[in-house]
Amino acid sequence: MKYSISGDNLQIANIELKKDEAINAEAGALIYKSGNVTIDVESKGATKAIKRLLTGESLFLTKFTSIEGHGIVGVAGKLPGKIKPFELKANKSIIAQKGSYLASDMEVDMDLTVTKKLGAGLFGGEGFLLQKLTGPGTLLLHAAGDLIEYNLDKGQRLDIDTSHLVAFEETVDYDIRRVGSIKSTVFGSEGLFLAQMTGPGKVILQSMTKAILRPPTQHHGKQSGGIMGSMLGGLRT
Repeated sequence: MKYSISGDNLQIANIELKKDEAINAEAGALIYKSGNVTIDVESKGATKAIKRLLTGESLFLTKFTSIEGHGIVGVAGKLPGKIKPFELKANKSIIAQKGSYLASDMEVDMDLTVTKKLGAGLFGGEGFLLQKLTGPGTLLLHAAGDLIEYNLDKGQRLDIDTSHLVAFEETVDYDIRRVGSIKSTVFGSEGLFLAQMTGPGKVILQSMTKAILRPPTQHHGKQSGGIMGSMLGGLRT
């Protein structure tokens, strides 16, 4: 899959297709296509479709195929953010947050994986089910805001706000840890737990989250969000 990425915080993946070449993309990701590219629905079987649904993706994928000559397709995420490409070797996998899949070669397999540790599943922000994407092929993920990548050495640990974790290599150990003392937990506004990532392997983080970008609740024509917004809205009623 030949591609280029354009834009800054509203990026588009511009994908070039040879004759009879096809790709998969998340439903609703299409921005544009050339006239010689057909659109079809791809399920890869009922079991795979249900697994995608469980990991926050649509039930079906969109399949784009160039039926004659050189074709082009443009796809983008549904939130302001960045597109992260991966070149996956055969049987090599990336574990990703729910809803981050954007597009890939037809050969890339999308499955789900269960977090190995109870604490990570209960308090890790993404629940027990994560996406497992396995090569060979090119994979494009989309995440909110800007992205930063760390390559952890064996035994090196990185503690991350759970909602800012995008993806990691399957060699990285994923667990959770409580944030500091009881005092910092109650008054520090950092939540109860952090994702504890231990190398070796690659970890990708996002500067924003879907929750932060979600529009605040409207109350009587004024915007206010969260618990305080609800309280103020009740007082104005």
